[in-house]
Amino acid sequence: TQPLPGAPQPVFAAPGGRERSETRVTALENGLRVASQNKFGQFCTLGLLVSSGSRHEAKYLSGITHFLEKLAFSSSSRFASKDEILLTLEKHGGICDCQASRDTIMYAVSADAKGLDTVVGLLADVVLQPRFSDEEMEMTRMAIRFELEDLNMRPDPEPLLTEMIHAAAYRENTVGLNRFCPVENTDKISREVLHSYLRNYYTPDRMVLAGVGIEHEQLVECARKYLLDVEPVWGSAKTLDVDRSVAQYTGGIVKVEKDMSDVSLGPTPIPELTHIMIGLESCSFLEEDFIPFAVLNMMMGGGGSFSAGGPGKGMFTRLYLNVLNRHHWMYNATSYHHSYEDTGLLCIHASADPKQVREMVEIITREFILMAGALGEVELERAKTQLKSMLMMNLESRPIIFEDVGRQVLATNARKLPHELCALISDVKPADIKRVVTKMLRNKPAVAALGDLTDLPSYEHIQAALSSKDGRLPRLYRLFR
Repeated sequence: TQPLPGAPQPVFAAPGGRERSETRVTALENGLRVASQNKFGQFCTLGLLVSSGSRHEAKYLSGITHFLEKLAFSSSSRFASKDEILLTLEKHGGICDCQASRDTIMYAVSADAKGLDTVVGLLADVVLQPRFSDEEMEMTRMAIRFELEDLNMRPDPEPLLTEMIHAAAYRENTVGLNRFCPVENTDKISREVLHSYLRNYYTPDRMVLAGVGIEHEQLVECARKYLLDVEPVWGSAKTLDVDRSVAQYTGGIVKVEKDMSDVSLGPTPIPELTHIMIGLESCSFLEEDFIPFAVLNMMMGGGGSFSAGGPGKGMFTRLYLNVLNRHHWMYNATSYHHSYEDTGLLCIHASADPKQVREMVEIITREFILMAGALGEVELERAKTQLKSMLMMNLESRPIIFEDVGRQVLATNARKLPHELCALISDVKPADIKRVVTKMLRNKPAVAALGDLTDLPSYEHIQAALSSKDGRLPRLYRLFR
């Protein structure tokens, strides 16, 4: 066979090309960082991540971040309406989304890689030149009011409990500030309020332009074109006061008495449940102990008492084996690990019938104490393998790689690659788990309780149980039951 005359030489993908998988980071003259990760495919995901979230709202009206998230991708200096933005993206098969958390806000677009220039231009315009028209502000107020109503009516109380446990753990500071806009603030937040906030927090040195599935040089070129020497709509006056306060863990309890008997949807009513979340301070994602905590969270696992799928669904985790399998009246027991750049929170959420709240709390405090006890080799290996497989499965998806690149570069100016993280996970020993748990148990607990709380033990009793050897609540002696 003869090669076709004039045909270009084929380039084949070489196996094990690790240098292709490395994340490249370039800092522009104004402090903005550009990070990219190569990934084969026609589409790319890129976006701007800003180090700004509800934790920075101490000196402002609470709820600004919630407003900004809802107002994202609305009219800007170049686009008259949201529809125009969506039409522009559609030409490149694109979709857009904005998500805000306690410490980061993320404007992201997935589109055909050929439309890179258009997309970066659009992102720069949406983030730095938004119009915030009166009509859009009013629509956002309505959307937020609706969302707050919906939050209180949902059968799944997890978002509400997460808010409550943060408020209890970090009373009135940084990550303990409310992520949702309080109803009374919806009318107070105006364009001027948003601009005064954006002036301080939407500065180039607090931003990362991250991209997955594009050439680094092209991305840097587009960033220089659209994000360098750009005057934002709120003016480029010197930032006055950026809140750099470090999270102060306080511990404490937040209780919300609520009638949960009418939460059910449809003809099969959900039984009335009381929900409890107990948390303790772990560590930030920048510390060495972050990996042992992640393994511990995986080992605790848990979930709902009814779960489709067999043992592969985490049925071997401690909260399944020791809690849900032994106590048929528990409806849920799940472990969560929230981590930030200066603190972290490991918590267990449990729900049961209101009459069994005391027993449920004792079961959870006992599980916390048992974390520091004996650890089976098989159990630990299983948790490590599960964590690694979850990490690798998640990093198959382009939007997740984008978020990972963006968040890591925003926090550390570099990115740990999956194989490095897997090596760190493999190195976790039983002694590491014991060490981090012992340190964690020295802190005061944070408690969130929602529902009928008649039988809820006092905060002092929960604290005493977590300081005891066996995790039992102090006995109550009542003359009349």
